Amino acid sequence: MGILYLVATPIGNLEDISPRALRILREAVLIAAEDTRHTGSLLKHFEIKSQLTSYFEHNKLNKLDLILEKLSTGDVALVSDAGTPAINDPGYELVKAALASGFDVRPVPGPSAPIAALTVSGLPTDSFLYLGYLPSKTSDRRKAVGQVSNLTYTLVFLESPHRIVDSLEDILATLGDRQICVAREMTKLYEEYWRGQVSGAVSYFKSKDPRGEFTLVIEGMKTADRERWTEEELLKAIKKEVKKEKSAKEISVELSAQSGWNKKEIYALINQHK
Repeated sequence: MGILYLVATPIGNLEDISPRALRILREAVLIAAEDTRHTGSLLKHFEIKSQLTSYFEHNKLNKLDLILEKLSTGDVALVSDAGTPAINDPGYELVKAALASGFDVRPVPGPSAPIAALTVSGLPTDSFLYLGYLPSKTSDRRKAVGQVSNLTYTLVFLESPHRIVDSLEDILATLGDRQICVAREMTKLYEEYWRGQVSGAVSYFKSKDPRGEFTLVIEGMKTADRERWTEEELLKAIKKEVKKEKSAKEISVELSAQSGWNKKEIYALINQHK
């Protein structure tokens, strides 16, 4: 009985692939790839000749049976176009199907654009919220950004080059002039990191011809800028979360991002009202 491996591949620089990833790809009875042309070039570079099949959004249901059948004979590797599979692609559905069929699923860690950008952003990394690609329409985009405007987590989004300026303008209008790191073409030849306030990013990228893939890392709302909940409001929220059988630690972390109270204060309040 085979193992489904989620194999992270380079987001640009081929030197970032790990020896273990190469071994798994060589030994797999099948490699399921988001784009067989893109992955085919990667495999050719490393002289890997494992069988390759496509697995993407529009054929994901049709390919499940084939992949599960292959898993019964040996290991299968799942890869995305770049980075870690199952993030912003249909890989999670294959993971669910494999687990439901009794197969083991394991990661082969490696490159990930959101994490790479976050770590070099200069913004807090202890708590963050990754939300993938922003919606394409302005109204939907502003609504999506507005829904997280009062969270203290660092926010991470992906964006395409033809929408980057519009998205930055919507972020400025919705979140205000926060600190931001705009990462472009990470690990590639024209790698760039722009750090500063959102208004500056708008001006900078308006003057350019934006190209490549973008990752946006945005400062969360500062605790001092938000209205602190009353103790009554906080206790009401605590009771609601306790009913969900969450631990005091989980509740403290989640509510601190919303209430203006720090985690220690909330934790103490939970214990007082047990």
